[in-house]
Amino acid sequence: MRIVIVGAGKLGYSIAEVLSQEQFDVVMVDHEEGQLEAVKNTLDVLTIHANGASPITMNDPDIKGAGILIAVTGSDEVNMVACILAKKHGVTHTVARIRDMQFMSEAKDYLKENFDIDLMLNPELITAHEINRILMTPAALNVEDFAHGKVRLFEAKIRRRSKLAGVPLKDLKLPKGVLAGMIFRDHRMIIPHGDDSFMVHDNAYFIGMPEEIEKFSQNFVQRDARKLERVMIIGAGRTGRALARLLDAQKVKVKVIERDQERCRLMAEQLTDGIAIYGDGTDIDLLMEEGVGSADVVICLTEDDKLNLMLALLAKHLKARKTVVRVARNEYVDLMEKVGVDVVVSARLLSASEVMAFARRGGVVSVSYLEGAKAEAMEVIVQEGAPVAHKKLMEAKLPKECLVCAYVRNGTAAIPGGMTELLPGDRIILFIQTKFAQKVMKYFKGKD
Repeated sequence: MRIVIVGAGKLGYSIAEVLSQEQFDVVMVDHEEGQLEAVKNTLDVLTIHANGASPITMNDPDIKGAGILIAVTGSDEVNMVACILAKKHGVTHTVARIRDMQFMSEAKDYLKENFDIDLMLNPELITAHEINRILMTPAALNVEDFAHGKVRLFEAKIRRRSKLAGVPLKDLKLPKGVLAGMIFRDHRMIIPHGDDSFMVHDNAYFIGMPEEIEKFSQNFVQRDARKLERVMIIGAGRTGRALARLLDAQKVKVKVIERDQERCRLMAEQLTDGIAIYGDGTDIDLLMEEGVGSADVVICLTEDDKLNLMLALLAKHLKARKTVVRVARNEYVDLMEKVGVDVVVSARLLSASEVMAFARRGGVVSVSYLEGAKAEAMEVIVQEGAPVAHKKLMEAKLPKECLVCAYVRNGTAAIPGGMTELLPGDRIILFIQTKFAQKVMKYFKGKD
């Protein structure tokens, strides 16, 4: 399938990267030739130097009639126009980046119905919700919900004194509704078996029923941990403002530090109990004065990855209990985790995962990239005629690079066993090595 991306900025590049790795036929359009140079030099995609919101451009044979057009320029209006024109030139589906929070909250349905937009992306809002989910599960590095909240993924670090470390999985007494689904160790994804065991510093992924995961997650809460009460956010951009509002509504005491006066004013107007402070987040005296050491979490959300890292390390030095950093460049994720940042969230990967689920379709409900897109958790619906349909898992001959972790049938979630028979309509949650995703997907798709 041919996919056109309008806008070769950072988000467009990340989306092009993951799509091209899955062998989609990707075309990148941008009116700035300099933006296209990086794409030409590193990705196997076709580039077109043109205005993506022009009817002349949409008439190009490499664009007209494409399967999907994804408009991710820095302008909401340009993205909307590109989607309207794309539909009029035979493009089947459209995706638009919409950054205006008012559009997303008050006019989302209107835009879908009247502007021919099938999927709207707001990376800042997606990131804010992701961080909020993680904060509400204190021991988590990552939390994802599937099947309308009936199945939950939980990622945690195996620490030195963990009761789980060094014990073969066959001897671990996990709760009935919880499965050890994946281990990430030394940049390697391991689908665990009975003789495998968790090691100190592993990133462990568990999946199961939300209520069981909630109870099980208490095994990873450090002894000196306490209920989330005080959060400091450095940076009041769109993500910072959205996250502060979410936390404020949940009665968490929020302090937001922002050095741009207008952003600080906007933030102050949107908070009920929290406060916005006009100042420089790199000012040690200011941080100490505002109680950085007593904060349960310090969240660094400036638009500069390197500054976010420095701020997180500074907060740790000043005795902050936990740090969360939002990064734009995916390659920084490993580095930040190695030097002591507790949680690293990639805004681009979160958006790319939504686009990937939309591009795959054919039963794919959602995709969550894990460990910098080396692995993914995917929710799929078994289609009639699929190779796995009406077969027991032990007979389905699924590739060893994937694991069926959970399924939902008739609204009820369960952890499968070897004798579990998969039926058309079942919602299946899988762990997969990303490079094998296309191969695995064929087992769940019906015949065309």
